[in-house]
Amino acid sequence: MVENRARAAIIHGRRITGLTPDVIAELVAEIGPLWHERHQSGLVSRPRRRAVGAGAKHKLVFVDRLLATLVHLHHGATHDVLAYWFSVDRSTITRAIGEVRPLLGERGCTITAGLRLRTLAEVIDYLGTEGRTGIIDGTEIRVRRPAAGRKDREKFISGKNKQNAVKSMVVTDAEGRLLFCSPAEPASCADITQARKLGLVKLLADGPAVDILADTGYQGLGAQTGGRVVTPPHRKFRKNPPEWYEEMHERQRKAHSSRRIRVEHGIGHLKNWRSLARHHGRREHMSDTIQAVAGLLSHQQAATASGTPT
Repeated sequence: MVENRARAAIIHGRRITGLTPDVIAELVAEIGPLWHERHQSGLVSRPRRRAVGAGAKHKLVFVDRLLATLVHLHHGATHDVLAYWFSVDRSTITRAIGEVRPLLGERGCTITAGLRLRTLAEVIDYLGTEGRTGIIDGTEIRVRRPAAGRKDREKFISGKNKQNAVKSMVVTDAEGRLLFCSPAEPASCADITQARKLGLVKLLADGPAVDILADTGYQGLGAQTGGRVVTPPHRKFRKNPPEWYEEMHERQRKAHSSRRIRVEHGIGHLKNWRSLARHHGRREHMSDTIQAVAGLLSHQQAATASGTPT
């Protein structure tokens, strides 16, 4: 357990956690009761020889558990380093991060103080209600190579980057605010295939009129969604194109790219957190990790937009 002075330094050091003290306080007030409830239900559900509440007490209070998780996500600090920093055993840090990280991932992306988006369907409804344009793109996160002989080992190899990775689809609005990050898929899954698995085609076909900007990896979705997925223009002349056509095509391509670049900025903010620059932990935890980081960043963006001091 860290001293009060050290805890205060961590909370007020945005470079350490990536969040302002006000956002951390909101997280403690929101997630603390959920963690306590799950912890108590776990104690009650298993056979016991002692009464609930008896025995040794926690050396790591919930605030420290949350701070350890934030430092791990933001800087990729190992559990050994965090255990030494918080003066507990390594297994305590591992258990704390394993309990807090899913709670952060379940929060979804914060738009305003009273609005959160947790599913792709909620994102499409929000964009349609607000009359906004969405932007989608896939991002890959490098992971450890699966052990030799493991079934479906080759599924994690990215055809684009030729490395072992997982992939997630990111959705932002036209201003680059994070709205949604999908669960992680093996990197061999194509961008357009992942979008179809998430039900994007059905949501756009049956839902409100929403325009979604995308890159060439999603070409084909436009025809399936009645033109709601807008991709870069096709080249009509493969050989010897007229000069006027080259100028027009380049102008259209740049116009589309200048609008779609916002999602790249959103992904760049995600990758500033070291746990998403390259993931050294278990691949099974990647979905919780990327959704937790997206939720934390969106919460910070919403707090900044509302005028909360940073």
